[in-house]
Amino acid sequence: MSSVSGASAGTTEQVQQKMPIRKVAWASAIGSTIEWYDFFLYGTAAALVFDAQFFPALNPTVGTIAAFSTLTVGFLARPLGGVIFGHFGDKVGRRNTLIVSLLLMGVATTLIGALPTYAQFGIWAPILLVTLRLVQGIGLGGEWGGAVVLTLEHAPKARRGFYGSFPQLGTPAGLILANGAFLGANALIGQEGFTTWGWRIPFLLSIILVAVGLYLRLHIQESPEFVTMSKKDKPKRAPVATVVTAHWKSVLHATLVIVGNSTAAYIFMVYVLSYGAKTQGLDKSFMLACVIGGSAIWLVSVPFWASLTDRFGLRSLFVYGSVIRLLWCLVFFPVVNTGSEPLILVFMLSMGLVLSMTNAPIGTLTASFFPVDVRYSGTSVAYQIGSLLGGGVTPLIAATLFATTSSSWSITGYVLVISVLSLLASLAIPRNTGHDTDTASARPSHAAAH
Repeated sequence: MSSVSGASAGTTEQVQQKMPIRKVAWASAIGSTIEWYDFFLYGTAAALVFDAQFFPALNPTVGTIAAFSTLTVGFLARPLGGVIFGHFGDKVGRRNTLIVSLLLMGVATTLIGALPTYAQFGIWAPILLVTLRLVQGIGLGGEWGGAVVLTLEHAPKARRGFYGSFPQLGTPAGLILANGAFLGANALIGQEGFTTWGWRIPFLLSIILVAVGLYLRLHIQESPEFVTMSKKDKPKRAPVATVVTAHWKSVLHATLVIVGNSTAAYIFMVYVLSYGAKTQGLDKSFMLACVIGGSAIWLVSVPFWASLTDRFGLRSLFVYGSVIRLLWCLVFFPVVNTGSEPLILVFMLSMGLVLSMTNAPIGTLTASFFPVDVRYSGTSVAYQIGSLLGGGVTPLIAATLFATTSSSWSITGYVLVISVLSLLASLAIPRNTGHDTDTASARPSHAAAH
């Protein structure tokens, strides 16, 4: 890996001169925002309307569990998307692969907005819903790793922590857009109209956003490190197979690091909407506003935390952030259970700041486990498995635990166990991980894999 930045430095710098890093970073951020908007629309709809529209024969509690089950399906497909798009991203290039992932996600999301309901199409309605959710998952599975890798490989090494966080802006920005679209539609149309047909509008609007994202991605260049690597060595025939056989320890380690962040985020982003509205009787619009406000704090604080990683190291910030996040998760449900809207709002805003502390470095940190020739595949597979084991099953497990125990403490206990495991994994990251994504070769425990 070091040879990429040595003998080939001239080639890399030449490509970077043609394509300013800021343009690449913002293109990645906006493209990632669109993909997350599409993905989060489904999560918000699953929490608020899909139980009535696609599972009306079930009682409200079972209907909520069924709706969150379809949410989990998308996460099951994300590792598959990571494998498929990672393969092509490491063989033919990052840029074109990202264009395809954006198209796939956009088409699936738009079609969800046009789906007939159970009342109109019977059992085929939820079947088609699950199918399109699978397609969404495959599309997002190829998006995140590629956006992170493309940005990192354009960035100067001393600023990779900062620029590597730009794709991370897509998570809170997509969440704000998705929840804002639902909140706006609900306010304009009214609760009854929103529940019956207005929920479709945010999904159908996706086609406009996808057109914007495609324009941006068509106007950026391929990763200079990938170009250099391709000229020097032929891309591997099966990059994912190489990841599984030669870098499985890195995949396992990165997955454990990721899972705690994903678990806490999906309690905050998705499950709290259902829990607050249906269990605590809080207004749906208020809960959406809380998530939007927290996400706004998350969005604006990511660059701040990311800039600190270039100064103090990825590992240091992530470890401290993991400890603080664990403490916040301990009091999350007790605060919501108070029913005090001012207190809940303040806490949700602070939660956005806490989540951004570990969210900002997670992309660069994950990429640091893998060399250039399998970086897209390794980063995608590790992140998507971690997201599946964290965010993918968390709303479903949370709903099931509450239905079984009637206590939010059972959910808190689950989140804390996952958070502690993730914290231990982050403590095992070498202390020299920080300013450079070439740190994987320095890991003693993974040395044989590199």
